[in-house]
Amino acid sequence: MLKNNWNYPTLMWVGANRVAELNIACKELGIKKALLVTDNELCKLDIIQKALFNLKKKWVGVELYSDVKGNPTGTNVKNGVKFYNKNNCDGVIAFGGGSALDVGKAIAFMVSQKLPLWEFEDVGENWTKAYSNGISPIIAIPTTAGTGSETGRAVVILNEDTGIKKIIFHPKMLPSIVILDPVLTLGLPSKITAATGMDALSHNLEAYCAPGYHPMADGIAIEGIRIIKRWLPEAFRNGSNLEARANMLTAASMGSTAFQKGLGGIHSLSHPVNALNNIHHGLSNAIFMPYVLTFNRDVIEEKIIKLCNFIELDDRSFNGFIKWVLDLRKELKIPHKLSDVIKDKDILIDKLSKMALEDPSTSGNPKKLTEKDMKLMYQNSMSGNLF
Repeated sequence: MLKNNWNYPTLMWVGANRVAELNIACKELGIKKALLVTDNELCKLDIIQKALFNLKKKWVGVELYSDVKGNPTGTNVKNGVKFYNKNNCDGVIAFGGGSALDVGKAIAFMVSQKLPLWEFEDVGENWTKAYSNGISPIIAIPTTAGTGSETGRAVVILNEDTGIKKIIFHPKMLPSIVILDPVLTLGLPSKITAATGMDALSHNLEAYCAPGYHPMADGIAIEGIRIIKRWLPEAFRNGSNLEARANMLTAASMGSTAFQKGLGGIHSLSHPVNALNNIHHGLSNAIFMPYVLTFNRDVIEEKIIKLCNFIELDDRSFNGFIKWVLDLRKELKIPHKLSDVIKDKDILIDKLSKMALEDPSTSGNPKKLTEKDMKLMYQNSMSGNLF
């Protein structure tokens, strides 16, 4: 794909080998000493070591912070803030999958805040409590095509004291420069390609189904779904296809851009499972997807049929769309049931249902949800009962 610069929703540098311009991005944002945030596994790979080497070679100071878990915690953020301030950093490079991006954004947000992280949960006007001028500039470089955190204004962090994932929001957590370089995703295992790709699909799909009038978000979402339908199976089968990787990175960023309209039950059910069982977020979203869709059928069927027409399914009905989702999951080797990844003895449905109802994503579901509804969907996802 040709190299492009986009300015929506933020400045985005798109194309192969654009990561080589990281030093330019730092200079444009006035970053003289960056904190590069990644995870423990990625920090061992050549792409990180090469980025560090090139920054230092081009006279940009940089420190490495890699204490990031797969489902990142408040402790990961707290320790990162201490490391940032100790080393007199003045900007963050969030480099990696969704966890690294979220921790990097949260560190940049928290370096000058006086209140605890949890005071900025995405509820009401909590974000207005923040000292906005103290938020450090952020460069985001995703290495997976899933969360879309690079174009988001929020992060998802686990509060270890409560065992609950919290969504922290502030408009200035939107990175100032995003580098979408498909070369960085070429080494992704097919299993991670599948899970992160389904995560991107869930973001676009729930944004589209969320109630309310937001035609710009709807337009982005349905095009994101079309791109995923075309390119996710190819990226899964042939991980070296650069065009497929580039399109999936784009679709992931589109999902995060669109879901400012709202998410819904897929994410509400996922977050408690991720917090208590450490299941990959994209995998749990993929498992819950058809169960939530069928639960919401009576209020989303017309929209789903329109979507079927746009993405040119053979069977352009609600059932045809569910079949496409099930067939896609099967092709990507995604389990059909939650019990395939979590055994009955490991799951407390009553506790999960209460947590899911209280999740901030719940309010965006197209149908009003109750704790009983959450319990029903958890039970169906455990048994595999769709209808």
